[in-house]
Amino acid sequence: MVIQFSVGNYRSFYDKRTISFIAKGISEHSQIVFKQEKHKVLPSLVIYGANSSGKSNVIRAFGQMRHNVLNSVKLNSSDELEFEPFLLYNKSEYEPTFFEIVFLTKDERRFRYGFEHNSKNIINEWLFVGKTSKDEKPYFIRTEDGIGVSDVFEEGKDKVKATNDNRLFVSLVAQLGGETSQQILDLFSDYNILSGIEHNDYESFTKRMLAKNLNGAGETKNFFQVLNLGFKDINAIEKEFDMDELPEQLPKSMKNKLIKELTGKFTIDLKTIHNKFDKKGNVLGDVIMDKDSQESEGTNKVIDLSGPIFDTLLNGKTLIIDELDAKLHPLITMKIVELFNNPSYNTNKAQLLFATHDTNLLGEEIFRRDQIWFTEKDECEQTDLYSLYDITLPDGSKVRNDANLERNYIKGRYGAIPYFSKI
Repeated sequence: MVIQFSVGNYRSFYDKRTISFIAKGISEHSQIVFKQEKHKVLPSLVIYGANSSGKSNVIRAFGQMRHNVLNSVKLNSSDELEFEPFLLYNKSEYEPTFFEIVFLTKDERRFRYGFEHNSKNIINEWLFVGKTSKDEKPYFIRTEDGIGVSDVFEEGKDKVKATNDNRLFVSLVAQLGGETSQQILDLFSDYNILSGIEHNDYESFTKRMLAKNLNGAGETKNFFQVLNLGFKDINAIEKEFDMDELPEQLPKSMKNKLIKELTGKFTIDLKTIHNKFDKKGNVLGDVIMDKDSQESEGTNKVIDLSGPIFDTLLNGKTLIIDELDAKLHPLITMKIVELFNNPSYNTNKAQLLFATHDTNLLGEEIFRRDQIWFTEKDECEQTDLYSLYDITLPDGSKVRNDANLERNYIKGRYGAIPYFSKI
């Protein structure tokens, strides 16, 4: 489970900012909190903010750290690292980007792992492990002077010389069989990081889940019935690629490329099954419709998103989505959140982090105050990140649990809204 994530000097973030799944000592919705040893962890967080305030950059930062951890070991010594510093300060482009994550493992250990890098090198890297923050011990600390490996991190002892300047030490040790290091890579492998707008990116995952009847397929179909999307069933049809089905208007060069890539391979089509009625409402039979061309954009998104949702829930993973509400009715977005916030359903301690503009969720009393986060840019265009729980109002008071959150947010009492100039 993720406890907290920090980022600095990355895109719109300059000063280090932290988003936290740690549950505060408040009373509302206490039943949703995961309790593990001395830790109390939240199942979901939501981020609000104006356009261009940095919501998406929180999601991107998770994705960039994930990419570095899983892929830096593949780099040649001359390859550059992806480096996107804050560009609006005169020195920030010469300073490293900072990433750090704190998480709990299944054996109830607390890992704190992070690194700093520029386009050429890993500047610093560290791993601390313990039951709590008070008893954590350094496993290794990397600086520009070298990598210091603790006696408790035996798996890293003979790997220092093999670590190139642009490779993460933990990734190399994991590749060479390190069990503790592999737990960090496993954590990032368990992240499903998605765009709520470009849902075609994960459509194939859901198609395969349904076609192969993989774990989660049954739950996915049941969820469609709960949402009452208009169809009574959905079938996945696997068939060999047929070049005659390519659109005629495709350029010849592109068509030839697709034929070369797809010949001999199988594709999966999803078909929705609808009832056919007479004028009196009697069911006469079935009508089969193509999911992609005959269902709405919103229905397509729900179907495509369902695979990653139930893969996350059933396997105790973390789902991170930008613009979750795009193309979805507010009540469908709320149902998705409820899957994670319901302890009777979310028995594997899966987590959800998403960005949204859907203020209806603030009025439905489905979130605790420590689950609601905001992004707002300051006068220098750098992003601040803060929770509703941490806000101090102008009169010195904190936000009450019975406050009208949606109305107060729209009125600007919590910041993180657009401010317009006069025309």
